[in-house]
Amino acid sequence: MSRIPPQMTEDLQLRGLADKTVCEYVRCAQCFVTYHARPAEEMGEPEIRQYLLHRQTEDKVGNSTLKVIVAALRFLYAVTLKRPEVAVGIAYPKVKSALPDILSGTEVGQLLDALEEPKYRAIVMTTYGAGLRISEVCRLCASDIDSKRMLLHIRDAKGGRDRFVTLPERVLFTLRRYWAAVRPKGPELFPGKEPGHVISADAVRHHLHAAAAKVGLQKPATPHILRHSFATHLLELGTDIRVIQMLLGHSSIRTTLRYTRVTHKHVARIQSPVDVLETPKAKAALG
Repeated sequence: MSRIPPQMTEDLQLRGLADKTVCEYVRCAQCFVTYHARPAEEMGEPEIRQYLLHRQTEDKVGNSTLKVIVAALRFLYAVTLKRPEVAVGIAYPKVKSALPDILSGTEVGQLLDALEEPKYRAIVMTTYGAGLRISEVCRLCASDIDSKRMLLHIRDAKGGRDRFVTLPERVLFTLRRYWAAVRPKGPELFPGKEPGHVISADAVRHHLHAAAAKVGLQKPATPHILRHSFATHLLELGTDIRVIQMLLGHSSIRTTLRYTRVTHKHVARIQSPVDVLETPKAKAALG
């Protein structure tokens, strides 16, 4: 069986990409060479196009999946094989930018009330209260809680960046109740079943889905939707978009700006200049 050059893994790691991204790019490249049963060095743009059409028409994969495959193959040829001319003509497919689902404050409260086990209630409270990714919550250590400054230290987040986020009083109260009830051993705040391992994101999702079913919630309930809801609710409360960007750990403001398309309350607060024509406010601001 044909295999991709082992150097690709090293090249990806040297770029500082997350382990998950490295594994996914390598997997995509390996599927490509396996499909053609030929070494990547012997193929070029025609084989890439043929493979992408196969995945699109036969496997029925979506454009978001195709985009990852294109990124992996462009990296393989441009960086590892040093043949950038091969993949430069392969454009990234257009991915539809769908509005994320948002839970109301009442719905978030219902979910929290339905989570009776202290550990999962604390995890969900922290996810929503600080707007964290589920991987960031699962990896928290007790030493990451700064109750004096009311901050959480998020280490080695997406892109390998650290950041501080606000620690709401209600989250701190919930974490203290959880700590008193469970007394976890070791540095991990939310340990898994195996010693030295943190709780899995899948376990959190399972309990969150069960809570949603318990209260009859019709919307999807996932940790990432809680993060979306956190950002949208902050925007509706009047928080500056740059502050939200910092709290979420987005490297680009464009990622954060999608929340401005979600919140109808934010749009409803905007005052059209037509409403202030011929008023003192218009004369001062508009001339």
